[in-house]
Amino acid sequence: MNAIAIPPVIDPVTFAVVKNAMDAIVDEVAYTVLRTARSEIVKDVMDYSAAICDRDGRMIAQAKTIALHLGAIPEAMEAVKKRYAAGLKPGDAVILNDPYEGGMHLPDIFMFVPFFYGDEIEGYCVVICHHTDVGGRVPGSNASDSTEIYQEGIRIPVVKLYESGRVNDVVERIIERNVRVPDRVLGDLRAQYAAAKVGVRELTALFDRYGRERTRLYFAELLDYAERLTREEIRRWPKGTFHFTDYIDDDGLSPDPIPIKVALTVHEDHVSVDYTGSSPQVRAAINSTLSYTKSCTYLSVRCALKGDVPNNAGVFRCVEIHAPAGTVLNPLEPAAVAARALTGYRVFDAMLGALAQVVPDRIPAAGEGGNTVVCLSGKNAAGKPYIIVDMICGAWGGRPQSDGIEAITNASQNLSNTPVEVMEAQHPVRVEAYELEPDSCGAGRFRGGLGIRRSYRVLEDNVLLQLRADRMKFRPYGLAGGGSAAAAINRLDREGEPASLLPSKVSMMISRGDVVTHIQPGGGGFGKPSERDPAAIALDVWNGKISAEYVRQHYGAAAGSEPDFADQAASGALMAVSR
Repeated sequence: MNAIAIPPVIDPVTFAVVKNAMDAIVDEVAYTVLRTARSEIVKDVMDYSAAICDRDGRMIAQAKTIALHLGAIPEAMEAVKKRYAAGLKPGDAVILNDPYEGGMHLPDIFMFVPFFYGDEIEGYCVVICHHTDVGGRVPGSNASDSTEIYQEGIRIPVVKLYESGRVNDVVERIIERNVRVPDRVLGDLRAQYAAAKVGVRELTALFDRYGRERTRLYFAELLDYAERLTREEIRRWPKGTFHFTDYIDDDGLSPDPIPIKVALTVHEDHVSVDYTGSSPQVRAAINSTLSYTKSCTYLSVRCALKGDVPNNAGVFRCVEIHAPAGTVLNPLEPAAVAARALTGYRVFDAMLGALAQVVPDRIPAAGEGGNTVVCLSGKNAAGKPYIIVDMICGAWGGRPQSDGIEAITNASQNLSNTPVEVMEAQHPVRVEAYELEPDSCGAGRFRGGLGIRRSYRVLEDNVLLQLRADRMKFRPYGLAGGGSAAAAINRLDREGEPASLLPSKVSMMISRGDVVTHIQPGGGGFGKPSERDPAAIALDVWNGKISAEYVRQHYGAAAGSEPDFADQAASGALMAVSR
């Protein structure tokens, strides 16, 4: 008689302890990066991420960092396993950044540190950092006007940077010779390794407590649990195919708009996303590698789920993705991809536009369109090179139950603006404006958040300005009758000359005393403007967020017919606040 296999028992208390332990461990990895990194782009802007994968390379926990990085881990992990199927040892660290071998764009360097328990790999600690510079034709290695990958910097294949705890001197020296600020780049790589080692230490303690087989069991259950919750939610979604198209203004080399087309199909317990009809790949560097397109798609679906679904690869199992090869969402080598984040933001916006038709009570109107990158580089008074990579974060769109938020990272990111004090202390630049832009929001029952204005006066000559912005032609959309937000503006002010407007994507030399200003769009509005509470309109006027003219233009029905309503509203709000 054959023995009956008894399935292992999952204790819910132990499961909760392990789940929260993994969240704590991966967050500690992320905090270690923050405490030890050298560059502003990592320690101040926080453009990095951390995750832990199981022995099969499946992501089981992610830190509260850049969510858009982490959906790319599966392809990068496959590249690592293919190269080092059985060749990893304790203390090793594998790095890569090649967009055509699992990476996203060259500044984002992945690091995988295997976790051994005894003589077997039981997981991987993964840290991804956006590095200040990785060489190439321009400082910052992030130009939108490059036309092939070879211009964008050093391509790092899957290679060991550390072997048994010792740095690979050859690899480190090659990186050092190919970047403009090696102290920052090598310092951040060392921070990645130190942080991953913290993860290895804490995972060892977890395995010591629960044992190898039991911990494996709960790791697998973390993935299955996320998958079950995701499929359970999707079963309640309306079935069918939902379409949405959004646009990137242009690629900076051609004036043609770039469509991002989504066909989202809700099946019985999973969704499929087809990007057929999106733009062919473009000459400029805004093409999005397939790994990044997948990451943006996973994140969009996750944002439509309830908050208690774990953020791991179990969610990925419920999402099928098709992006035709040779398109802006799956380019063929050697297409340039450095500024691919812009396209990822528009994928996120297009996906939310489709998901708003499925779960309208959960999806906000479009945000500011993603962060704007302002890169200023040159040599300081001591003749040493400097590179500022500032990512301006702005506003969310209006939400089904409340206004959009301003002065916050895009919902698809988890970034921060570079502190003014840090930028001015370390570089020859003065920030002369950092403020909310009145009237930039989309009107609605719930208005969008306000965009941000940021102005930089350069204090040295021969400065290379690189700007990557968007949403000048195709403004952030509103939902449920809400209005679009204002368009973005780039401006250059030179002493003795009239101010000049710049295109959304530009690389140019500027001089001492010049002032560069970027004004972000706000977020789109949600719901009909005529349904907005007059008291909310009055408070916005009193706070200086919208003007009297904006009220007259957008809120006639809500404000009443009196032409001086806005002024009366401001006075009324002032009296109410005073009381």
